[in-house]
Amino acid sequence: MPQLSLFSAEARPAGLADLAGLLCGPGRIERFGAGDTARFDVPLPFDGRAGALAALSAARGVTLAPGASGLRSAFRRDLAPLARLWCPDGRKQVPAGFQLDGAALRLWVLAAGVADLRGGHLLLLDAQAPWTHGPLIAAATRAGLPPARLAAGEHGAPGPALRLHGARRMARLVELVGPAPNVLGASDWPRHHGRPAA
Repeated sequence: MPQLSLFSAEARPAGLADLAGLLCGPGRIERFGAGDTARFDVPLPFDGRAGALAALSAARGVTLAPGASGLRSAFRRDLAPLARLWCPDGRKQVPAGFQLDGAALRLWVLAAGVADLRGGHLLLLDAQAPWTHGPLIAAATRAGLPPARLAAGEHGAPGPALRLHGARRMARLVELVGPAPNVLGASDWPRHHGRPAA
Protein backbone atom coordinates (compact mmCIF):
# COMPACT_ATOMS: atom_id res chain seq x y z
CA MET A 1 0.00 0.00 0.00
CA PRO A 2 1.51 3.38 -0.95
CA GLN A 3 2.31 5.80 1.85
CA LEU A 4 -0.08 8.75 2.18
CA SER A 5 1.57 12.04 1.29
CA LEU A 6 1.51 14.71 3.99
CA PHE A 7 0.05 17.05 1.36
CA SER A 8 -2.59 14.75 -0.17
CA ALA A 9 -6.30 15.53 -0.09
CA GLU A 10 -6.90 12.94 2.66
CA ALA A 11 -3.94 13.87 4.87
CA ARG A 12 -5.86 16.09 7.29
CA PRO A 13 -9.45 16.92 8.25
CA ALA A 14 -11.40 19.12 5.82
CA GLY A 15 -11.42 22.82 6.69
CA LEU A 16 -12.42 26.24 5.39
CA ALA A 17 -8.84 26.96 4.28
CA ASP A 18 -9.23 24.22 1.63
CA LEU A 19 -11.71 26.46 -0.20
CA ALA A 20 -8.76 28.54 -1.36
CA GLY A 21 -8.65 25.96 -4.16
CA LEU A 22 -11.78 27.58 -5.61
CA LEU A 23 -9.91 30.89 -5.78
CA CYS A 24 -6.98 29.44 -7.71
CA GLY A 25 -9.26 29.14 -10.73
CA PRO A 26 -11.97 31.58 -11.86
CA GLY A 27 -13.76 31.54 -8.48
CA ARG A 28 -14.21 34.78 -6.55
CA ILE A 29 -14.78 35.75 -2.95
CA GLU A 30 -16.31 39.10 -2.08
CA ARG A 31 -16.88 40.96 1.16
CA PHE A 32 -20.04 42.83 2.02
CA GLY A 33 -20.50 46.15 3.78
CA ALA A 34 -17.87 46.65 6.47
CA GLY A 35 -16.17 43.46 5.32
CA ASP A 36 -17.22 41.27 8.22
CA THR A 37 -19.03 38.81 5.92
CA ALA A 38 -18.07 37.32 2.57
CA ARG A 39 -19.39 34.92 -0.05
CA PHE A 40 -18.08 32.73 -2.86
CA ASP A 41 -19.03 33.01 -6.51
CA VAL A 42 -17.78 29.98 -8.44
CA PRO A 43 -18.24 29.79 -12.23
CA LEU A 44 -18.67 26.30 -13.64
CA PRO A 45 -16.84 26.10 -16.97
CA PHE A 46 -17.50 22.34 -17.27
CA ASP A 47 -20.83 20.53 -17.01
CA GLY A 48 -21.70 17.87 -14.45
CA ARG A 49 -19.62 19.11 -11.53
CA ALA A 50 -22.00 21.19 -9.46
CA GLY A 51 -23.12 18.33 -7.19
CA ALA A 52 -19.63 17.07 -6.42
CA LEU A 53 -18.33 20.58 -5.84
CA ALA A 54 -21.25 21.39 -3.55
CA ALA A 55 -20.56 18.17 -1.60
CA LEU A 56 -16.87 19.00 -1.12
CA SER A 57 -17.80 22.49 0.05
CA ALA A 58 -20.49 21.14 2.37
CA ALA A 59 -17.88 18.87 3.96
CA ARG A 60 -16.13 22.11 4.90
CA GLY A 61 -19.30 23.63 6.32
CA VAL A 62 -20.15 25.89 3.37
CA THR A 63 -23.29 25.48 1.24
CA LEU A 64 -22.89 26.33 -2.44
CA ALA A 65 -26.18 26.77 -4.28
CA PRO A 66 -26.93 27.49 -7.94
CA GLY A 67 -26.37 31.14 -8.84
CA ALA A 68 -26.49 33.25 -11.97
CA SER A 69 -23.39 31.73 -13.60
CA GLY A 70 -22.41 28.82 -11.38
CA LEU A 71 -22.47 28.22 -7.64
CA ARG A 72 -22.72 30.81 -4.89
CA SER A 73 -22.59 30.75 -1.11
CA ALA A 74 -24.50 32.98 1.27
CA PHE A 75 -22.66 35.86 2.93
CA ARG A 76 -21.00 34.39 6.02
CA ARG A 77 -18.85 35.73 8.83
CA ASP A 78 -16.54 32.72 8.83
CA LEU A 79 -15.54 33.41 5.20
CA ALA A 80 -14.37 36.96 5.97
CA PRO A 81 -10.83 35.91 7.05
CA LEU A 82 -10.33 34.02 3.78
CA ALA A 83 -11.63 37.03 1.86
CA ARG A 84 -9.25 39.38 3.68
CA LEU A 85 -6.37 37.04 2.90
CA TRP A 86 -7.19 36.69 -0.82
CA CYS A 87 -8.68 40.16 -1.44
CA PRO A 88 -6.93 42.51 1.00
CA ASP A 89 -7.69 45.59 -1.10
CA GLY A 90 -10.76 44.32 -2.93
CA ARG A 91 -8.72 42.75 -5.74
CA LYS A 92 -8.04 39.02 -5.82
CA GLN A 93 -4.43 38.21 -4.94
CA VAL A 94 -2.57 35.00 -4.09
CA PRO A 95 -1.35 35.28 -0.49
CA ALA A 96 2.42 35.46 -0.08
CA GLY A 97 3.90 31.98 0.36
CA PHE A 98 0.61 30.24 -0.45
CA GLN A 99 0.99 26.47 -0.08
CA LEU A 100 -1.00 24.42 -2.58
CA ASP A 101 -1.84 21.14 -0.83
CA GLY A 102 -3.94 18.21 -1.96
CA ALA A 103 -7.22 19.42 -0.46
CA ALA A 104 -7.08 22.83 -2.17
CA LEU A 105 -5.81 21.25 -5.37
CA ARG A 106 -8.69 18.75 -5.39
CA LEU A 107 -11.18 21.63 -5.29
CA TRP A 108 -9.31 23.48 -8.05
CA VAL A 109 -9.25 20.36 -10.26
CA LEU A 110 -12.95 19.74 -9.70
CA ALA A 111 -14.02 23.35 -10.24
CA ALA A 112 -11.75 24.23 -13.16
CA GLY A 113 -9.65 21.27 -14.31
CA VAL A 114 -9.90 19.21 -17.48
CA ALA A 115 -7.79 16.58 -19.22
CA ASP A 116 -6.07 17.65 -22.41
CA LEU A 117 -5.71 15.42 -25.46
CA ARG A 118 -2.03 14.66 -24.87
CA GLY A 119 -2.08 12.91 -21.50
CA GLY A 120 -1.82 16.04 -19.39
CA HIS A 121 -4.22 18.05 -17.28
CA LEU A 122 -5.25 21.70 -17.52
CA LEU A 123 -6.09 23.89 -14.53
CA LEU A 124 -7.96 27.01 -15.59
CA LEU A 125 -6.82 30.34 -14.20
CA ASP A 126 -8.80 33.52 -13.58
CA ALA A 127 -8.78 35.44 -16.86
CA GLN A 128 -9.91 38.56 -14.98
CA ALA A 129 -6.95 38.41 -12.56
CA PRO A 130 -3.82 37.77 -14.67
CA TRP A 131 -1.56 39.03 -11.86
CA THR A 132 -2.47 35.86 -9.93
CA HIS A 133 -1.06 33.54 -12.59
CA GLY A 134 2.63 33.92 -11.72
CA PRO A 135 2.14 33.31 -7.99
CA LEU A 136 0.03 30.22 -8.75
CA ILE A 137 2.79 28.88 -11.01
CA ALA A 138 5.17 29.35 -8.08
CA ALA A 139 2.76 27.62 -5.68
CA ALA A 140 2.30 24.67 -8.05
CA THR A 141 6.07 24.39 -8.47
CA ARG A 142 6.58 24.36 -4.67
CA ALA A 143 4.01 21.53 -4.52
CA GLY A 144 6.14 19.47 -6.92
CA LEU A 145 4.00 20.30 -9.97
CA PRO A 146 5.98 22.72 -12.17
CA PRO A 147 3.47 23.67 -14.88
CA ALA A 148 3.50 25.20 -18.32
CA ARG A 149 1.45 28.38 -18.67
CA LEU A 150 -1.02 28.41 -21.56
CA ALA A 151 -2.94 31.21 -23.19
CA ALA A 152 -6.57 30.65 -24.18
CA GLY A 153 -6.70 28.31 -27.17
CA GLU A 154 -3.34 26.60 -26.60
CA HIS A 155 -3.70 22.79 -26.30
CA GLY A 156 -7.46 23.32 -26.39
CA ALA A 157 -7.51 25.42 -23.22
CA PRO A 158 -10.81 27.34 -23.02
CA GLY A 159 -9.05 30.12 -21.13
CA PRO A 160 -5.66 30.86 -19.55
CA ALA A 161 -4.49 27.73 -17.80
CA LEU A 162 -1.66 25.81 -16.21
CA ARG A 163 -0.79 22.58 -17.98
CA LEU A 164 0.63 19.65 -16.04
CA HIS A 165 2.13 16.87 -18.12
CA GLY A 166 4.80 14.20 -17.99
CA ALA A 167 4.90 10.98 -15.97
CA ARG A 168 6.42 12.44 -12.81
CA ARG A 169 4.10 15.45 -12.62
CA MET A 170 0.99 13.42 -13.38
CA ALA A 171 1.92 10.81 -10.76
CA ARG A 172 2.36 13.61 -8.23
CA LEU A 173 -0.97 15.20 -9.21
CA VAL A 174 -2.80 11.88 -8.85
CA GLU A 175 -1.17 11.36 -5.45
CA LEU A 176 -2.28 14.78 -4.24
CA VAL A 177 -5.88 14.97 -5.49
CA GLY A 178 -6.95 11.40 -4.72
CA PRO A 179 -9.66 9.43 -6.55
CA ALA A 180 -12.24 11.00 -8.82
CA PRO A 181 -15.62 11.90 -7.28
CA ASN A 182 -18.23 9.27 -8.16
CA VAL A 183 -20.20 11.61 -10.40
CA LEU A 184 -17.21 12.51 -12.54
CA GLY A 185 -16.02 10.37 -15.43
CA ALA A 186 -12.54 8.96 -15.03
CA SER A 187 -11.47 10.66 -18.26
CA ASP A 188 -12.16 14.08 -16.67
CA TRP A 189 -9.94 13.41 -13.65
CA PRO A 190 -6.13 13.39 -13.51
CA ARG A 191 -4.64 10.05 -14.55
CA HIS A 192 -1.19 8.58 -14.63
CA HIS A 193 -0.19 6.16 -17.40
CA GLY A 194 -3.80 5.94 -18.54
CA ARG A 195 -5.09 4.76 -15.15
CA PRO A 196 -7.57 6.68 -13.01
CA ALA A 197 -6.43 7.77 -9.58
CA ALA A 198 -6.89 5.03 -6.99
